[in-house]
Amino acid sequence: MAKSEFASKIGLIAATVGSAVGLGNIWRFPAETQANGGSAFLLLYIICVLVLGIPVMLAEFSLGRGSKSDAIGAFLHFKPHKPWWLVGALAVLTPYLICCYYMVVAGWTLEYLVESVDGNLYAGLSGLDTDDIRAAFATRMSEYISTDVRPVLYTIALLVINAGILLGGVQKGIERLSNVMMPILFVILAIMCVVSLSLPDASEGVRFFLYPDFTKITPGIVINALGQAFFSLSLGMGILITYSAYYPRSTNLMRTSVIVALMSLLVAIMVGLIIFPAIKSFGLDNESLEGATLVFVTLPEIFARMPLSGLWSTLFFTLLFVAALTSCVSIAEVPIATLQDRLHMSRSKAVAVVFIPLMFLSTLCALSFGSLSNITICGQTIFNFLDNITTNIFLPVVSLGVCIFVGWVGPRTLLRDELTNNGTIRSHFSFIITWVIRYLAPGLIVIIFLNHFL
Repeated sequence: MAKSEFASKIGLIAATVGSAVGLGNIWRFPAETQANGGSAFLLLYIICVLVLGIPVMLAEFSLGRGSKSDAIGAFLHFKPHKPWWLVGALAVLTPYLICCYYMVVAGWTLEYLVESVDGNLYAGLSGLDTDDIRAAFATRMSEYISTDVRPVLYTIALLVINAGILLGGVQKGIERLSNVMMPILFVILAIMCVVSLSLPDASEGVRFFLYPDFTKITPGIVINALGQAFFSLSLGMGILITYSAYYPRSTNLMRTSVIVALMSLLVAIMVGLIIFPAIKSFGLDNESLEGATLVFVTLPEIFARMPLSGLWSTLFFTLLFVAALTSCVSIAEVPIATLQDRLHMSRSKAVAVVFIPLMFLSTLCALSFGSLSNITICGQTIFNFLDNITTNIFLPVVSLGVCIFVGWVGPRTLLRDELTNNGTIRSHFSFIITWVIRYLAPGLIVIIFLNHFL
C-alpha cells in the first residue's frame, strides 16, 4: 500500500509547525528567558535555532523522506543489517513515554479552559487583595493536581480526542486538525499581544525581553539556549522523521525547515510579548515563571486583575490547549506509524494498540501527584521521572544518533540528494549543513547532555 502523504503544502507546513509548537514554546521558554538574562537568552536562542536547529531538523527530514518509512524503518532502509535501527527504536519509545505525561498536562489545560468558560476559575475572588488572589490560585492548582478524579477524567478525555483525530489518518486527521488549529493559535496570540502591550508600563517588559544585554551572556546561558532550541523544535522525538515520510517528493526540505523554525521562533517571541509586559505591568517580575506556576498561578492572577478576566483566561487556555493538542497528536503518531509500517497493522488497530496501554500509563501519571505520590522512581514521582529521563537523556541520545548516522554512517549523498530533490533544485547551503551535522551538532549535543549531570 502506498505511503500516505499530506495533501497540500499549507497542510504540510501547518502539521509540522503544529508538531513543533507546544508547551515548550509557551511555558518553558518564558521560564528559561527569565532565568537566563531575558533578551540575552532570546538572542542566543534565535542563533541556536537557526545555526543548529535547522541542520538537525534537515537531518531528520532527510531520513524520513528519503526512506518513506517510520523512525525504525528509516534506519533499516539505509542500513538493513546494522544495529542502527536501535536509534529509531529509541525515537519511538521516547515520544510514547512523553505521551504518558503530556496527556496529563494537556488535561490540566482543558480543565482550566472549561473553568474559564463557565466562570468557576474566578469564583469567590471578589474583594481579595493581591496576595490572597495569588494564594488562592496556588492553592487551587495544588489541590487540583493532587486530587484523583478530575485529572484522570480530563486525561482520558484528551486520550479520546487524540485517538479520534488520529483515526482520521494523515489527511483527514492530522492535516485537517492543523489547518484549523494553527490559524486559531496565531490569531489568539496576536490578540493577546495587543492587549498585553497596551497595559501600563508594558514597555519595561518589552525592554527586558527584546533589548540585549550582552554582559549577561555566559557559557551556562548558551547551553540552556541550545537545550531550549532542541526542545522547542521537537528534535529527537521521531516526529520529524515520521512526518517527513508523509512529504511528497517535490517538497523543498530547506524551505520547509526554515519556515518551521521561523514560525516556532515567532510563537516564542509572541508569547514573550504577552507575558513579560504583563508581569512588569502588574509588578510580578519577581514571581517564578517556571512551568505550571506560570500557567496556572501567575497568568490567572494577572487576568483576575484585568477587566473581562474570563475572556482573557478563556483565550489563553484555548491557545494553550491548541498547542498541547497538536503536539499530542504528533507525538502519538510516531508509534502508530511504526506499527503500521513494521507490523502492517491497519490504522484503527494501530491506534487501539497505542492508546489502550497509554490510557493506563497516563492514568498512573495523573495520579502521581495524588494517591500515587508515595510511589517514586529514583526519588521522583512517576510523572517527573518520565519527564526527566526523556528530556535529559533520550532526546539528546536520539539527536546524536541521527547526526552521526546522517553525517557519517548512512549514504554519503543522502543529505545532498534530499536537499536538492535529487538534483532538481539548487541548495547553496548543503556543504555548511553537512559540516554542522557532522562536527558542530554532535559536539554541542554532548555538551547539552553532560550539562544535566555536572
